[in-house]
Amino acid sequence: MTKKKKKSRIYIIWLVNLCLITAVVALFVWYESVPDVSPEKVLKTYMTHISNREYEQMYEMIDAGTSGNISKEDFVKRNSAIYEGIGVDNMKVHITSYDKEQKEICYETSMDTVAGNVTFENKASFILEKGKYKLIWNDSLIFPELDSTDKVKVSTTSAKRGQIIDRNGHMLAGEGVASSIGVVPGKLENKNDAISQLAELLEMKTEDIEKKLAAKWVKDDSFVPLKTVPKVNELKLMSIEPDQETLAEKDRQEKLLEIPGVKILDITVREYPLGEAAAHLVGYVQNVTAEDLEEHAGEGYTSNSVIGKSGMEGLFEKELKGQNGCSITIVDSNGNKKKIIVSTIVENGKDIKLTIDSNLQKELYEQFKDDKSCSVAINQYTGEVLALVSTPSYDNNDFIRGMSSEKWNALNEDENKPMYNRFRQVWCPGSTFKPIIAAIGLTTGAIDPDEDYGNEGLSWQKDSSWGSYYVTTLHAY
Repeated sequence: MTKKKKKSRIYIIWLVNLCLITAVVALFVWYESVPDVSPEKVLKTYMTHISNREYEQMYEMIDAGTSGNISKEDFVKRNSAIYEGIGVDNMKVHITSYDKEQKEICYETSMDTVAGNVTFENKASFILEKGKYKLIWNDSLIFPELDSTDKVKVSTTSAKRGQIIDRNGHMLAGEGVASSIGVVPGKLENKNDAISQLAELLEMKTEDIEKKLAAKWVKDDSFVPLKTVPKVNELKLMSIEPDQETLAEKDRQEKLLEIPGVKILDITVREYPLGEAAAHLVGYVQNVTAEDLEEHAGEGYTSNSVIGKSGMEGLFEKELKGQNGCSITIVDSNGNKKKIIVSTIVENGKDIKLTIDSNLQKELYEQFKDDKSCSVAINQYTGEVLALVSTPSYDNNDFIRGMSSEKWNALNEDENKPMYNRFRQVWCPGSTFKPIIAAIGLTTGAIDPDEDYGNEGLSWQKDSSWGSYYVTTLHAY
């Protein structure tokens, strides 16, 4: 091979290699410029992350440079505060159009919130970066009217719980007034001594009081409630013979007010006027627990709600509860209302009227309050229950004012079982049914009132056809 031919061959090989390298580079550049996911799919994935509260994954899908250079920390804080604050759930996205040239999607969003369903139209813009579509984020992506300095405010109007009333309209459960005893921390003098006095007078543990005062929200001028007690009835004090409980409560509250920093405020509470006389019948309410919120998810309960736990309060919970009113509003930096996103009107609970007669209920309770018994008074013509009593009983107002663990343990450990609802149990009627049978026999003529049945001792049978079966009694007559 001549030198000329050899040189020509090397040139050709070099040229081929150069072409191959150029082709590979071109292919790589082309591959990088072709998006692997469409803008539509990017938007839907982004919205799915919202429902799952995956804010960091959302941040990875935006282009920070065209999104105001927002940091991940600020992005997560802003989005989580709004979406979790309004309780977003069941978010859906429907894309209505896509402008390829402008890389802009128009879409419709639907979501459930604490104030109801929200539907609105919006648009999202994208940028193509290294073969991937990135979302251009700003606050209007949350709500179209939302600016970076705006806030989203959730306001709740609590529904008024319905009353439970007797046949004559007298309240068995409803709104009442109690006294909230608390302290203003900044006005406490000799803090340790003051806490010791409070613990003694309120029958609380010092560590429980200290824990309340150490809560994060507490400031020097805050009113920190410690215990709810019955409001002193001034009319009872003016009576000729005021009851000892009222006098004792008045004396205790006067001693509490001598401690600097102590305040006693009137508060609205659920009240049960008949107390022990109708505790098992009426029942009581308590603050919802985590288990309650899980069991009644989607029914409008919040961490501040109460729920019926027993008796009529529990049986008619849905009717008594009502529905809270709620609104989601955009407010500007000055606190001015800018846009109402959604709102629901408050619906107060319904009143429940029972066939019970309060006076008869109290009379029946007074007669049997020291016995282990259940008693019922019924209108024999209509079947209406006029009174329903279980004894011994407890004061259902204690569950509203806050029951100490000592008192709770005492109730549960009492051998007489005051919390036990005896009229809900199954009982054998026994001898109480004999007068009914006798009356039927006399009315129908099956029994002759003048017949002498003789002394039968402890057992009796009609004749030998009864075999070994006898009607027996515990006492000889």
